[in-house]
Amino acid sequence: MKRLSRLRRHRAAGPILLIFALFTIGTTFQVASAVNNESTSIADRAVTIEEGKQIFLKGCSSCHGLNAEGGQIAPSLIGVGAASVDFQVATGRMPMADMSVQAMRKDPVYNAEQVHALATYVASLAPGPQVPGEELLNYERDGSVAEGGELFRTNCAMCHNFAAQGGALTQGKYAPTLMGVEPRHIYEAMVTGPQSMPVFSDKTITPEEKLSIIKWIKSAEAEPQLGGAALGRVGPVTEGLLVWTLGIGLLIGVAVWLAMKAR
Repeated sequence: MKRLSRLRRHRAAGPILLIFALFTIGTTFQVASAVNNESTSIADRAVTIEEGKQIFLKGCSSCHGLNAEGGQIAPSLIGVGAASVDFQVATGRMPMADMSVQAMRKDPVYNAEQVHALATYVASLAPGPQVPGEELLNYERDGSVAEGGELFRTNCAMCHNFAAQGGALTQGKYAPTLMGVEPRHIYEAMVTGPQSMPVFSDKTITPEEKLSIIKWIKSAEAEPQLGGAALGRVGPVTEGLLVWTLGIGLLIGVAVWLAMKAR
């Protein structure tokens, strides 16, 4: 007891006790804040899921089923993930009346908050690809134009054209142009495979390679016209069509004019 009493009267006892008290209070506050933030996050997610469910029931369930199990004209959404919903809905491809035709990019029906709620609800049904965050889409830092061009020509050019301008497919469908498409949506398309497009998993094309493809697309999009008509940059098809319509048409016109002069 005498030793304890001497320690309490020591000049360093006060500062040590103060530091210990502050450390205890800080630790307790951090633990309480973490628990509170986690509870708030879970509550907010539950609210978002419920909001997304109501949007789904009103705008999507008539085709995809009340529980997203799919129907006669629309596939099941179980396990498609938030990325698929964000791609289809944020680009205006969904909702659509006829699933047998090409889903065209247009102005979205829902705003960003509604799309997020809808994607969160579908993601809650089963695990699936998530919407890529900004930290995953830094293609300027992590991508390579040269590598992206090679990967694009190997995996994408046969449908989207060597200049990413789009191309025709079978049964009246087409691969859309990639000009003006947000990097997030390009990444989502690669991991979800919408409509006729195959799924490029991370084992097939790594996340870094996906960023290189995006960087090449954005580089092609920003490439200036160095004179002359670009004609959509789709190669000899449009050039041949132009020559046929103008050149052959001009020859026919001259021939008709000469025939009329000869009368």
